[in-house]
Amino acid sequence: MKNHFFLVFILILTIGCSSTKNVIKNSFSPEEVALIMNADSLKPMRVYKINNKTDSLLLRTKSGYIKPSLKDPILQNFVKRLYATVRDSMSLGVGIAAPQVGILKNIIWVQRFDKENFPFEVYLNPKIIAYSDNKQTLKEGCLSIPDRTETLNSRSFSITIAYDTMKAEHKSETITSFTSVVFQHEIDHLNGILYLDHLDKEAKDTKH
Repeated sequence: MKNHFFLVFILILTIGCSSTKNVIKNSFSPEEVALIMNADSLKPMRVYKINNKTDSLLLRTKSGYIKPSLKDPILQNFVKRLYATVRDSMSLGVGIAAPQVGILKNIIWVQRFDKENFPFEVYLNPKIIAYSDNKQTLKEGCLSIPDRTETLNSRSFSITIAYDTMKAEHKSETITSFTSVVFQHEIDHLNGILYLDHLDKEAKDTKH
């Protein structure tokens, strides 16, 4: 009987560990779930700021893969809350990345200025797979860097991205002009990079 209970205990422990690893790898951590589900889908989330030490550490952390699913209620709630945040009167950005609200997952919203009516669209696990050699000069700001804008000269004019949709479709497309800058900016966030890092690099390159 003791051996039977011991085997059951080991089985439960194994399933529990396996399940936990799966959550960490493909979905949200328990802390992220608590943050996401503390309000409904219409409620904006707090935008993390670089001038807050704890926020800054998270903003500098690389995000991870998120498994696309229309049946995941946590993912559904988060995607809607992330959109509510970028469209909130306190923010009014043209794009936002999950790390900016404390969620280290590869999810971004981008306003498509290259499409009719400038729609916002959500992208999961986006990656830039090609950059054009020709650059563009544009002024950038960031919801996580208050009261500051800077002109960057190093953004590519054209990029090709690969990404997942909420329906788990894997797609790729080429994007140009200002919209490509928004994508470059938001995908940087997923890698723990801020636009100020490009500014610093440009300054160093100029000195050389």
